[in-house]
Amino acid sequence: MKLTDAFIKGIKPQAKTKNYPDGHGLVLQCNPQGSLGWRYRYRFGGKPNMLSFGTYPEVTLKRAREKLATARKQLDEGKDPSTVRKQESTQNRNDFKSVALRWHKAWSVGKDEKHATKVLRRLEQNVFPEIGSMPIHTITAPLLIKMAQKVAKRGAIDIAKRAYSTSGQVFRYAIVEGLCDRNPANDISLSDAHIESPPVKHRSSVAPKDVPELLKKIDAYDVANNGSAITKLAMKLMSYTFVRTSELIEAKWDEFDLKGNVWIVPAERMKKVKGRPSAPHIVALSKQSKAILQELHKLTGGGDFVFPHESNPKKSMSNNTILFALYRMGYKGRMTGHGFRGVASTILHETGYPHAHIEVQLSHLERDKVSGAYNHAEYIPQRAKMMQEWADYLDGIKAGAKVININSKRGAA
Repeated sequence: MKLTDAFIKGIKPQAKTKNYPDGHGLVLQCNPQGSLGWRYRYRFGGKPNMLSFGTYPEVTLKRAREKLATARKQLDEGKDPSTVRKQESTQNRNDFKSVALRWHKAWSVGKDEKHATKVLRRLEQNVFPEIGSMPIHTITAPLLIKMAQKVAKRGAIDIAKRAYSTSGQVFRYAIVEGLCDRNPANDISLSDAHIESPPVKHRSSVAPKDVPELLKKIDAYDVANNGSAITKLAMKLMSYTFVRTSELIEAKWDEFDLKGNVWIVPAERMKKVKGRPSAPHIVALSKQSKAILQELHKLTGGGDFVFPHESNPKKSMSNNTILFALYRMGYKGRMTGHGFRGVASTILHETGYPHAHIEVQLSHLERDKVSGAYNHAEYIPQRAKMMQEWADYLDGIKAGAKVININSKRGAA
């Protein structure tokens, strides 16, 4: 008698395992604990064999019969269904997704957990849907390019490049494992397929001629814009020191030596450079910068942060505070916090300061290939002189002096 869904749902556990036949060797086996499993009993080469089709209800009666039909067809073709399953299992184990997951498990040892998770998510969202189920040895360069092009069409050029590069790492792993002979990611570059990063968009900054007006608006910020005095002082200190926004807003009081006229930004707060350790950054403090810090100390000196968050003094000022302040002053699309660095670099170069002095002060200088970090204490006397002259220059043009007219006699390089 053929099984029915109604009959199966009414099966009760027995003291011993009991089989319920459905015909052609397919039975539903009920063990004393009540679990139900599909079994297919057959003979191949004159020897009895058995194949599991899974458990009920995960594998329905209809699906079990479909599996039976497939197995019987394999027998008709002279194939052992158990051998076919083992071969398919091996092939599935070597599909791109399976290999990539094994690569990721090995690669992620010792890696930052957040970064490793991000890499895996990128594979899951961008690569696996396109080539994940394919045996890795069958994947060609055009297929990889097609995957990257699909990602790039979303406007995610950087993600497309990273997904392509990570796929290449998976193929290198597969070659070592003997699963394929070549890395198709090496056959074609993304630029050959016209997948390239868009031109770098430089952060907005005003022209040198517009700096005096900007400085005057900063001075009037807390009055004209109902802004915070601390935000105004942050913009003023940024104009004098031209550090990165994060370096400024996350500054702590213990980083400053006002008697020694220096601010040392710890290495862990400096911009990370891939493959190279960060170094502390020395900012020589002009008289103007010290005066701002002394004024700030009266406002925030009781806490750790020089620029604490409005509602939580245990956190630093929001990264957008300075940007939004500039918006309110009418500089949306014209100036950013980072723009102070561009203004300083432009004017200092045009007035003849040595390129190396400016680049070190911007923490841009090329790192030493051996040590991996630039000498953060290099050119200290010259940089201290430059920073004081820069501050004097800003005060001068704000008061009406000619723009780009700093002391024409530069110190020796």
